[in-house]
Amino acid sequence: MSVLTLEGKGLKLNTRADIEPWLKDVDPTKIEEIHFGGNTLGVDASLALAEFLQKTTILKIADFADIFTGRLISEIPQALTAICDALKDKTSLVELNLSDNAFGGRSVEPMVPFLTHNRTFQVLKLNNNGLGPAGGVVLANALLESARLSKAEGKKSSLRTVICGRNRLEDGSASAWAEAFAAHGTLQEIRMPQNGIRMGGITSLAHGLSKCPDLRHIDLQDNTFTEEGAITGVEAWTQGLRSWPELTTLNLSDCVLSGDGEVPQIIRTLASGSNPKLHTLQLQNNNLETETFEVLAGGVSKLDSLMLLELQWNDAEEDDENLRTLALHLKRRGGKLLASDDDEEEEKEEEEKEEEESKPAVKDLLDDLADALGKVNIK
Repeated sequence: MSVLTLEGKGLKLNTRADIEPWLKDVDPTKIEEIHFGGNTLGVDASLALAEFLQKTTILKIADFADIFTGRLISEIPQALTAICDALKDKTSLVELNLSDNAFGGRSVEPMVPFLTHNRTFQVLKLNNNGLGPAGGVVLANALLESARLSKAEGKKSSLRTVICGRNRLEDGSASAWAEAFAAHGTLQEIRMPQNGIRMGGITSLAHGLSKCPDLRHIDLQDNTFTEEGAITGVEAWTQGLRSWPELTTLNLSDCVLSGDGEVPQIIRTLASGSNPKLHTLQLQNNNLETETFEVLAGGVSKLDSLMLLELQWNDAEEDDENLRTLALHLKRRGGKLLASDDDEEEEKEEEEKEEEESKPAVKDLLDDLADALGKVNIK
């Protein structure tokens, strides 16, 4: 596989002359991946890059995260238009990453033609772009139009993954995203953490995502799932959970899930065995109390695929018998319960220990390889 990468070089590429040395000896028809993150591109350099991209024929991954640091807001739309238009007709493209670029809602239009007309890509990464509700609506509507065009042609959507966290999407764009997700119906992974979405928007997302029966990974950390006065939202997520038989990972940390002894219906549904393949359940920092831990402990046998349960920073007593029951069940199956800061520190220490223990083995392997090649041993 041929990869062109300038990732992390910290280059300031303003003109064609700045970028051409990095492109001139590369055959674009052999490039499958391109990674430009951690550099900053001006308009003229982006136009030269776009010409290179137009010549690619087997490109699968286009990683342009963090490529506009320090650029004027007037530069970004022109540069982004050149790059996105060059990728619009690439049927080989699987993944586009435009994360960590401060587009803001004013700079989203250049992405619309790509999102609407490239109907073969599968993974879209737009994390930390400052989209806001208005920018979110524009992009969601572009994806909706893409789904409608595919349906009109009798084709199934290719979209599998949408990552759009830290974008201040709020309730104002949630219903548009939900409509787009439902129209595609093919989503397997949705990550939308830290977006200020409240229960109205969360309810809309549940309705939309319930039309995606192959969902496997949902991350809505640090949005608001408070259930007070939101019966329709509770029902929507209860139905949604039962619509996702393939679900393996659910992250609802920092979501205001419970308080005052109330057990969220979402937890009751999970504990009833609604998602038999659930492997990872993250519920940190939700003010969950003993009653919730009791429900989880009572249903742990139905959660027979669960291997990692994260409950740190909830209202747990140190000697809670339900937590001990959960920890014991998970340990027997080779899994793990994280219920305190100590558990998290212990896990980090174990990971560091395993990494250190693996180093000698790797070095020995490299030494053996060097010997076999007749080279000097690696010190």
